[in-house]
Amino acid sequence: MTSRRTFLKNSAAGAAGLAVLPYCTPPKKELAIGLQLYTVRDQMKENVEGTLTKLANIGYQVLETAGYSDGKFYGYEPKMFKSLVEGLNMKAVSSHMAYQVFENEPEKAIGAMQESEQMYAVIPWLAEEDRQRIDQYKRLCESMNKWGELCKKAGIQLCYHNHAFEFDQVDGQIPFDVILAETDPELLKIEMDLYWVRRAGRTPLEYFESHPGRFLLWHVKDMDDTADQNFTEIGNGVIDFKKIFAEAKTSGMKHFFIEQDSSDDPMKSVAISYKNLKAMLS
Repeated sequence: MTSRRTFLKNSAAGAAGLAVLPYCTPPKKELAIGLQLYTVRDQMKENVEGTLTKLANIGYQVLETAGYSDGKFYGYEPKMFKSLVEGLNMKAVSSHMAYQVFENEPEKAIGAMQESEQMYAVIPWLAEEDRQRIDQYKRLCESMNKWGELCKKAGIQLCYHNHAFEFDQVDGQIPFDVILAETDPELLKIEMDLYWVRRAGRTPLEYFESHPGRFLLWHVKDMDDTADQNFTEIGNGVIDFKKIFAEAKTSGMKHFFIEQDSSDDPMKSVAISYKNLKAMLS
C-alpha cells in the first residue's frame, strides 16, 4: 500500500502533469472520437494488443477503459498500458472503476490513474440492492464528495455514469436529481449516457440547460426503432445526435465515447459507428 507521504507527493506531481496532457480538450474543429472498451470486452480478454491495434486502424483516438483491477488495466501495469495505447497513437483518458474501489483502495486506484496519465475516474454502476431507498443515494453522494476531493487533490476528476434507473422515482424523488443536487459540482461531474437518458423518457438537453458545464463526458450509443429499444450502431437508430452535439459547449463536454453494450459482432459495430459518427460531425 502506498504511504500517505508518497501518495500526496505523487498527487501533486500528477496534478501538474495532467494539466498539460494532450486530448484534455477535443480540438475545436474536429472532435476526437473515443470508444468505451466495454463494447469490445470479450475481445480485450482474448487479445489486448491485437484488439487495440484493430481499434487504432479503424481510427479511434481516445479510449475509456473498463478493465481496472488491483492497480492494473487489463492485467497491465499502468505505465505499460499507457505505453501500449500511445504506441498505437491513441490515448486512454478515462477509466470506469466500481465504487468499491474507492471504498477499499482509493490510493492504489488513484495512483494507477496517475501512472497511466488518465484524468477521469468514473463510477459506472450501482447494483440493485444499493439503490432501493433514497437514503442509499444520499449516502453515496456524501461518499462521492469525499472521493471527489481526494481525486481532485491528485489532478483527477471523479464522475458518475448514469443508466435509466436513476430516473425512476424512489421514495418520491428522482435519484439523478438527488445526485446532481447533493454532490459538489466541482468534485463530481457526470458522464451522461445519451441512450439511457432517452430510454428513461428524458432528454439530455434539459439537463444541459439546467446544469451547464456538469457533463464533461458522454456515452454515445444509438437506439433501434423497435418496441424493445435495442442497442444499435450510431446512425442506424433514432437518436438525433446532431441536435445533441450542437449543445456540447453548454454541457461542458470534453470527451465522448462510442459504446454499444451488446452486438453480434462488436468489432464490426464499432467500425460502423465510427464511420457514421465521423460523417455526422463533419
